[in-house]
Amino acid sequence: MVPMEKMPELTDRTALLRNRARAIPEALFLHDVVADEIKERLKEVNRTFTSVAIVTGFPEHWAGHFPDATIVDDTETLNLAPQSYDLVLHMMALHWANDPVGQLVQCRHALKADGMMLASCLGGQTLHELRASLAEAEAVVAGGLSPRIAPMGEIRDLGALLQRAGFALPVADGTPLTADYANAFHLMHDLRKMGEANALAHRPRHFTMRNILTEAATVYAENFINDQGRVDATFEIITLTGWAPDDSQPKALRPGSATTRLADVLGTDEKPLKD
Repeated sequence: MVPMEKMPELTDRTALLRNRARAIPEALFLHDVVADEIKERLKEVNRTFTSVAIVTGFPEHWAGHFPDATIVDDTETLNLAPQSYDLVLHMMALHWANDPVGQLVQCRHALKADGMMLASCLGGQTLHELRASLAEAEAVVAGGLSPRIAPMGEIRDLGALLQRAGFALPVADGTPLTADYANAFHLMHDLRKMGEANALAHRPRHFTMRNILTEAATVYAENFINDQGRVDATFEIITLTGWAPDDSQPKALRPGSATTRLADVLGTDEKPLKD
């Protein structure tokens, strides 16, 4: 038997945990925005959830938002008992997962039949301004590029992960948020306080040259300054919604099984197409 190849690692877990340990609660404003959004979404669901689990890299912060929930670290193997929860929240951690499909599959297995899963993470448009500025600066100063910002998933790709993970009624939607900073240095300092600094497995293991950062800040200010003289930074929040399959859920009809003509609904005459 040929041994299975190990999935290449995107994230250096040791570096990620170190970055998160340095985060400060006051800087976790994205988590607060997501928590408020999740609460609003849950209000719109006509259901009372009695057993809730939250997967996150910031357990204390999310315990403050959902005091009655079971908090689980976003390790490769999640500490979730099978078919034990009617709601699982995977919060602001999926963009650092080496195996995002595996994370979602484990969340589905932890759900009771017809249980709900909500996952929020950073999407592909996040920090596109900083990504472009660093790339241009490094190309000019050093003549090459280094991995500095995680390649976060696009909404269509992340939505497809729900189907691969076996969820019913999958939905993916995105919300762009814009924050502004005095300059790029202030943004990068804030990212460290958020615990979102570079934790890529193949990141440069040496300090970035000062002239690269200075050039990046200049490029950033030239291209992304706003009317207040500050620079904008985009954070795209993607939310995935899926349900554990159950016979009670609505199902798509078979092609050709419709009993009503579209022309009758629209009140118009049906005209056959020419050969």
